[in-house]
Amino acid sequence: MLALTPVITVSYEVKSAFMFLSVLELAVGILTNAFIFLVNFWDVVRRQPLSNCDLILLSLSLTRLFLHGLLFLDAIQLTYFQRMKDPLSLSYQTIIMLWMITNQAGLWLTTCLSLFYCSKIVHFSHTFLLCLANWVSRKAPQMLLGAMLFSSACTLLCLGDFFSRSGFAFTTVLLMNNTEFNSQIVKLNFYYSSIFCTLGSIPPFMFFLVSSGVLIISLGRHMRTMKANTKDSGDPSLEAHIKALISLISFLCLYVVSFCAALISVPLTMVWHNKIGVMICVGILAACPSIHAAILISGNAKLRRAVETILLWVQSSLKVRAGHRADLRTPDLC
Repeated sequence: MLALTPVITVSYEVKSAFMFLSVLELAVGILTNAFIFLVNFWDVVRRQPLSNCDLILLSLSLTRLFLHGLLFLDAIQLTYFQRMKDPLSLSYQTIIMLWMITNQAGLWLTTCLSLFYCSKIVHFSHTFLLCLANWVSRKAPQMLLGAMLFSSACTLLCLGDFFSRSGFAFTTVLLMNNTEFNSQIVKLNFYYSSIFCTLGSIPPFMFFLVSSGVLIISLGRHMRTMKANTKDSGDPSLEAHIKALISLISFLCLYVVSFCAALISVPLTMVWHNKIGVMICVGILAACPSIHAAILISGNAKLRRAVETILLWVQSSLKVRAGHRADLRTPDLC
């Protein structure tokens, strides 16, 4: 069996480096997701209609802002308060449980985005699939509401299970004087609550895989049709396929990486008591949503235009300041 050396405490330098990385990831995450949120929310303020895609991106960015806040709280709790040999504190368990719930809500929203891409890009021939694609395309707000209702139901079940197990563990700790046994009881109850909460991520992940697979198959068929008809490479449908797949496949890769990091952090916390390993996993979990937000910005024409507008404004402001300083340095001859 693999055995790692317990790292119960870490040096001041490691804590400082980890907190610096956490603050940096928090800043990047807030910058990218707040940008997506504000660009779309500004249209709401101006009473301009939001497209279905923009509505999903607005909801997803808001969820990820909350996700980054929870991960930063997790980093603070892990660095300064939680000792690896001690029983997991209720605040630390609550932060992790809320992160799992928020991450599951983000998965539902990304699945809605995947289904929307699939309905708009893929050309279906079967009558049932065609009707389903038309429904998704026209009823995206209702689909979004249904996903949020299902996610809310899973949230209530997860929190109910978590706090009921926490109450049982707290009662057991009060009755027993064995510190090691109490620690194992707390960790075991939290482990079962985590598994129960993870089960809610299976349905959206399966929908996401199916819709992404349909997009990949559709892209293959479209490219074969292009070769047969000797079309040029500037086909709008091909570009739409590629942009959608870049967004979805990047999310799939990042989700798998974050899931593996979360999975590895469980034995690192409960079995090996390796604090540095847990810190690395938390850093990976915080980096993945920011990377995907940047990919969403690069693949969305409206968000790209907003970035270009901001860059042009910054560039013109710098030129004005440089010109003003040059005027100040020029001697006045009058």
